[in-house]
Amino acid sequence: MSTNKKFYITTPIYYPSGRLQLGNTYTTVLADSLARFHRLKGESVYFLTGSDEHGLKIERKAEENNQKPIEYLDEQIANFKKLWKLMDISYDQFIRTTDPEHEKKVQHIFSKLQEQGDIYKGEYVGWYSVSDEEYFTESQLAEVYRDESGKVIGGKAPSGHEVELVKEETYFFKMSKYADWLLKYYQDHPNFIQPASRMNEMINNFIKPGLEDLAVTRTKVDWGVKVPGDPKHVIYVWIDALSNYITALGYDPDQKQQPELFEKFWPANLHLVGKEIVRFHTIYWPIMLHALNLPLPDEILGHGWLIMKNGKMSKSKGNVIYPETLIDRYGLDAVRYYLLKMMPYGNDGVFTPEDFVTRLNSDLANDLGNLLSRTVSMINLYNDGVIPKLSNLNKEDVSIEELSVQIYKDYDEAMSTANLGDALDAVWTFIRRTNKYIDETQPWVKAKDSSLKNELNDVLAHLAASLRFIGTLLQPIMTETPKKIFEQLGLDQISLIKDLNFLDLPENSKVVERPTSIFPRIKAKEEVEFVSKLVSKSTKGKGRAHMEELKKEEQKSIQYDDFSKVKMVVAEIKEAEFLPNSEKLIKFILDDGHNHHRQILSGIRKWYPEPEKLIGKKVIIVANLAARKMAGSQSEGMILAGENGDGNVVLTLMPDVLEPGAEIS
Repeated sequence: MSTNKKFYITTPIYYPSGRLQLGNTYTTVLADSLARFHRLKGESVYFLTGSDEHGLKIERKAEENNQKPIEYLDEQIANFKKLWKLMDISYDQFIRTTDPEHEKKVQHIFSKLQEQGDIYKGEYVGWYSVSDEEYFTESQLAEVYRDESGKVIGGKAPSGHEVELVKEETYFFKMSKYADWLLKYYQDHPNFIQPASRMNEMINNFIKPGLEDLAVTRTKVDWGVKVPGDPKHVIYVWIDALSNYITALGYDPDQKQQPELFEKFWPANLHLVGKEIVRFHTIYWPIMLHALNLPLPDEILGHGWLIMKNGKMSKSKGNVIYPETLIDRYGLDAVRYYLLKMMPYGNDGVFTPEDFVTRLNSDLANDLGNLLSRTVSMINLYNDGVIPKLSNLNKEDVSIEELSVQIYKDYDEAMSTANLGDALDAVWTFIRRTNKYIDETQPWVKAKDSSLKNELNDVLAHLAASLRFIGTLLQPIMTETPKKIFEQLGLDQISLIKDLNFLDLPENSKVVERPTSIFPRIKAKEEVEFVSKLVSKSTKGKGRAHMEELKKEEQKSIQYDDFSKVKMVVAEIKEAEFLPNSEKLIKFILDDGHNHHRQILSGIRKWYPEPEKLIGKKVIIVANLAARKMAGSQSEGMILAGENGDGNVVLTLMPDVLEPGAEIS
């Protein structure tokens, strides 16, 4: 990430097709916390978010509501802004792609790319998902429907949405022209895409197989930006929407001298995107910028999803949690804390009612809230409410001061790399250490001996200094709690991190007479039930089709007797190679511990391009699965594998201490 004194951060612009659920808000809360952190460091920050408002889906949504598209959109955007205000999102600009200035600049960008030969007219024939606003080849579909003759007549995109056959005149962007350049750019800038697994995915799944030219206009859509000089064509979302990152700063390809805002903040330091749209931001967008002779963003972070036990939050699944309800009951900071704490860097985080309630009681009420209440109470009780002068009279003082230096270093590194979970881990390490400091120094014992008054005061001062330190580090993440900490301590809130010095504690400040609990403990059982009901409520009113879907899921359960029939054993891979007549299968020869080298075919070639490296590894196989033919070869069983948060398939490897033939139960 860039170390200069400006910081330009963006989120993907949201598609206004309904109410945002908790998982949808993660990107914006993460971006807001990073923007606040860089402001705290004294940097000049520009934080952009907005809404993507064109396309067929908006046309149809508006028709369903008997509205004009702009009427439907105005209502949706008002709801977006209301939610961002509730969540205290400190964006500098909210861009709408229906803004006339944006539409005008998109046309200029299109014309420039067309004039220089990067865009040409042709015909597109293929499958299109309205919900995803994405084109797919037949091989990219997750499911296909065929008629009696075997002809493909429909199917589903990888997202599960239905696709429709599209045949129309279109303009194409010459993506293939820039494939070699982009691959070299990746190699020269290994930190451009984070986490690294996303870059590998782009290379292996999209660039190496052959990057195809991209259809960038539609003729069967009216709601959008018209192609200059050819108004029957509407500019497709991946030029229109992606351009917002530069049009928001005033960029115009017709201007030789760009506006001050663009000159100051471009290139962006960080684009935050969900993993489902990494391809568009790391392939199409860089090529588009390069074609415009513009520098690329420093980094694009493709984060994971906040998922439920039964998968990604989805209205169709009926497992949605809405942020407003949680905020109303538990407060904004509890929700922001949980979102940022429970999302592993780049991977999926799992939301459960039990974990949410436990975190509130353990981390917030017990650790942080209790520390503040105890400190303020003891300063009132033992020193008439006045924060004493900080010195070093207790053997434990140096330890906690030295720890603060290391904690800040860890916190700064984590925040600077957008790893909010690790940043919070660092802060909570210090919070727990400070609570332990109270137990070690035992101020209630010192208070009984007048000769230990100075040592007692020093303990109280160190507690106040620790909370001042904690409150400052939490400012980017929890927008209300730090204010309450400083108010109860009677101290001024620190607005720039450079002004934070653990030892430079203002003395003689007076704490409040009666501390109030910033995070009261909640009744775990009752609150788990409450949050669980929020999820179950979202299943109501879903209609017969949804309930039938749920019943089918329930019917997938099996009895214990059925499961006991499955024989799983450890097997060692002796040989591994691509099956010659298949693009998906790897042929494994395995030692199953029963003097039998069995052959199993597995469709994991995509994820294991060098299968020979698996030789000698031990895996789990289903040993009593009936043999079957695959691509003309015999397969005697199944190798167990799982899908990680990045959508990659990973074999289940076993430790060396287990011999081939060992049964798994």
